[in-house]
Amino acid sequence: MANEQFTEKIVLNEMNCNIGENPFGYVFPQGDVTSVEKIKNALEKAGGKPKLCPLNDYHSTGKGRAKPEFIITFNDDISTIIVIECKKNVKYHATNTFHSPQTYAVDGVLYYAKYLKEYYNVIAIGVSGTEKNKMKVNTFYWSKGQCIFNELTKARDIILEPKNYIALIRGEKMKKAYSLNEIRETAINMHDYLREIKVTEAHKPIFIAGILIALNDDDFAKSYSALPSYKIVMQNIQNAIETVLSESKIKKSRTEYIKQVFKVLQENTKFADIPLGHLKSITWYIEQLELKIKPMMDYADSTVDALGVFYHEFIKYSGGDGSGLGIVLTPQHLTEFMCDLAGVNRNSRVVDICCGSGSFLVTAMSKMFKNANAEEIDRIRKDGLYGVEFDDGLYTLSIANMIIRKDGKSNIYKGDCFNKQITEELKEKKINIGLINPPYSQKDKEELEFVEHLLDILVPGGTGVVVVPMSCAIGTKFKATRERLFKNHTLKAVFSMPDDIFYPTATNVCVMVWEAHTPHDSTQETFFGYCKNDGFVKRKKLGRIDANNQWIETEKEWLRLYRNRDVKDGLSARHRVTYKDEWLCEAYMETDYTELTQSDFQQTVNDYLAYLVKKGEVYENREAD
Repeated sequence: MANEQFTEKIVLNEMNCNIGENPFGYVFPQGDVTSVEKIKNALEKAGGKPKLCPLNDYHSTGKGRAKPEFIITFNDDISTIIVIECKKNVKYHATNTFHSPQTYAVDGVLYYAKYLKEYYNVIAIGVSGTEKNKMKVNTFYWSKGQCIFNELTKARDIILEPKNYIALIRGEKMKKAYSLNEIRETAINMHDYLREIKVTEAHKPIFIAGILIALNDDDFAKSYSALPSYKIVMQNIQNAIETVLSESKIKKSRTEYIKQVFKVLQENTKFADIPLGHLKSITWYIEQLELKIKPMMDYADSTVDALGVFYHEFIKYSGGDGSGLGIVLTPQHLTEFMCDLAGVNRNSRVVDICCGSGSFLVTAMSKMFKNANAEEIDRIRKDGLYGVEFDDGLYTLSIANMIIRKDGKSNIYKGDCFNKQITEELKEKKINIGLINPPYSQKDKEELEFVEHLLDILVPGGTGVVVVPMSCAIGTKFKATRERLFKNHTLKAVFSMPDDIFYPTATNVCVMVWEAHTPHDSTQETFFGYCKNDGFVKRKKLGRIDANNQWIETEKEWLRLYRNRDVKDGLSARHRVTYKDEWLCEAYMETDYTELTQSDFQQTVNDYLAYLVKKGEVYENREAD
């Protein structure tokens, strides 16, 4: 049977901290604060929680010692503390008058807070329940020496990391380390609830991105939780979207399109009937995105496209892997590898002409900021990153992604990347790096035509790094496009990537590195990498993950081989190629026999036997005997 320790464990996990020393400060369990004189004095005055005690009564105390589940102190804010009280059962969460501290979580934590606020600004958190998705959480802020306290309504039923409570109180930007589990849980819940109120697939990404855009309007972010009705909240979202997008120079027609989606949702009677502040209400969605997803997008050192990952997880539950709805997310470590191959730095100008949710641009921006000064960072945001996206929903996600990262101009074009006007405008930007994962298996365009178009946009000597199906590297296909590519551009390198890198989609891919506007010299060798083992493994519900933390060292090895043009058996080769040849390492490298094991031999025999059985040859041979 679940007990209170389950609740305590969930609290620590959600706060991403441990009992004892943490980077932000210290977590004291069960009132064990003998080393902090003022906290010790306050808890001694409180004593054990009485069964009944009005909140304004400072004389009635219980027997024994005060033992809140956790008290948290901060290294850089010694005047503020967090106190937490837990109960295993949600029916013992709170009373209306907070008069029963011994039995109820909220009543108990406010009982402690009224003594602690004599010395500190107190963040008081009452938590009940042993299942994360069914827990109740209320958080209050009681300023030092004051008679009244305020509830932090945005944090209702949400547990934040300790420093984010400080940010929430101060109205500052919250930051949160990337968590795939939290992204997945939030995405599943949101998807299921939007399906209940019949929100269309086309409107879902715009709904998510529109809220995130609106949250970049400070007035809206501060006021939405106090708005009195569903209709007024929806109108304020539209006003905030217009304010933010006009500042980011987004065309008025695009702004009106996004606002129109919210006008349609405003007429959704099922949505309108859910009381504000309740689970599944419009304010619940805003709070979830503001407190859980946006802080990951704001995480300073992260190259992760948290919004892209969120939407990828979100769309999975619409049926299938999401590819039919226009999103196949480029794995995070692949975007980083491609940015590193391209040599992205603070002086780069980067474009992705099929940018989707903006994964390549997000990763590139983070790498461009590295070692950049304030003036350079401002220039990068305004003039360093460009994208093109055709799909309405993904376009909205991409501009949300860039705006949230304070992209001062949000240079994302809505339209066909082959559009003449868009192409000419991009050429004028003097872009030197292109990154692309083009749409596959299109009826009107080959993947290599997207590559060719990308390279045409870049300045002479610019670098294009692309991930495409392996069929593009085989000499028997796309001959005319391959010939044009070699006539105008240089193929510097090709990397054969893991067969399941896009799991669960079954597309085998390679990464190509091109030099723009320099005809390929087939007397010079092209570098080929055999990068089939990136160290990632498949895990149920998680997909492919770097379970053994091998990726950093693996990428270093791949980049070292490429930059030094080293030939290593089983990993790399160099070869002179024409447009008619195969552009894959498998055709040219030597096998590293020292790496072969008995299990490799056995697997080969098993595969061959399986092939014979499939062809029926095993049975035919037996009959011949």
